Amino acid sequence: MKALISLNAGSSSIKFALYALAGDLRLEAHGQIEKIGIAPRLTVSDPLGKTLFRRDLGDGSLSHEAVLGGLLDWAMSHLDGRELIAVGHRVVHGGTQFYEPCLVTGPVLAALAGLNGLAPLHQPHNLAAIGAMIALRPDLPQIACFDTAFHHTMPETHRRFALPLALHDEGLRRYGFHGLSYEFIARQLRELDPKLAEGRVIAAHLGNGASLCAMHAVQSVDTSMGFSALDGLVMGTRCGTLDAGAVLHLLLQKGMSAQAVQDLLYRQSGLLGVSGLSSDMRELEVSDAPSAREAIELFAWRAAREAGALIISLGGLDGLVFTAGIGEHDAPMRARICAYLGWLGLAIDPQANAAHAPVISTPGSTICVRIIPTDEERMIALHTLSLLQAA
Repeated sequence: MKALISLNAGSSSIKFALYALAGDLRLEAHGQIEKIGIAPRLTVSDPLGKTLFRRDLGDGSLSHEAVLGGLLDWAMSHLDGRELIAVGHRVVHGGTQFYEPCLVTGPVLAALAGLNGLAPLHQPHNLAAIGAMIALRPDLPQIACFDTAFHHTMPETHRRFALPLALHDEGLRRYGFHGLSYEFIARQLRELDPKLAEGRVIAAHLGNGASLCAMHAVQSVDTSMGFSALDGLVMGTRCGTLDAGAVLHLLLQKGMSAQAVQDLLYRQSGLLGVSGLSSDMRELEVSDAPSAREAIELFAWRAAREAGALIISLGGLDGLVFTAGIGEHDAPMRARICAYLGWLGLAIDPQANAAHAPVISTPGSTICVRIIPTDEERMIALHTLSLLQAA
């Protein structure tokens, strides 16, 4: 029996999943390496969430190569002679060149590194994991799967900023993100509700990073994120849509450096910035602080406001799908967002919503509202397997 690994690498953590190729992809284990740069720890769980393995990997000086070496050691021991045939990676940005999964070669890696400036807080860490795996297992195919690729179907008008053409041609355009999550949701929707899948659907990926995607016949036609992962909704520590004049004010009037502004917008804003308390919606919802209430209401309003804009791109709305951490588990937030959209004839069943049922809309609602858990690691694995089979 053969197996493959999916990796989703960030700055301080790496999520992973190990799949066996047993006719179809069968999840063997999943987990994460957390606190990279501080005190990295590997935790592995079985498909039901039971902890299989936990180990501290060393101190904060360890590189991606060193911590991934710990993961590979565990995986090879767990596989017990079964062959590991590939590693699939989430890569946030594919630019204009990469809109399908591809085998990573030297030139491909160099081209992806050239996109670091388009996703400075994500891309370098994705590529560091790829580079580490190449160093550890140069014989093992590494497959890059792109978060921007799903949005390649957006009409050209939806990609444009009102900037000079030369800047657009240089890559200053709207790309969209969370594409692997949306692609998985589209795949699930085709299985769960084929009729709705052919219609006009907004998928809401709501978590520490948050965005919306307008899909028609399970293809992206518009999305709330644009040039960067800062755009659109309020997020855990990211500001979402911001008047460009505010950035100019910070630079020119406040005298902040570009690095300081970047840190402010990516790490100090969003729910954390508004509340002054936390970037975690769960902590805000149990807080009595007025600023926590304000952050929660702003998150809901901005999500509904962006949904209204996407309805224009779709020419109407047939379905709304909630996914990711907040979308899947936060019933009060779903209710707040849906209340803003009640003018559409959208109505949810409070009991179904509280129970996190697959369908939370009422029978009389004009809009079908679903909860579909996302699985980016499985989507990466599916792409990786498909590319290997086509080779």
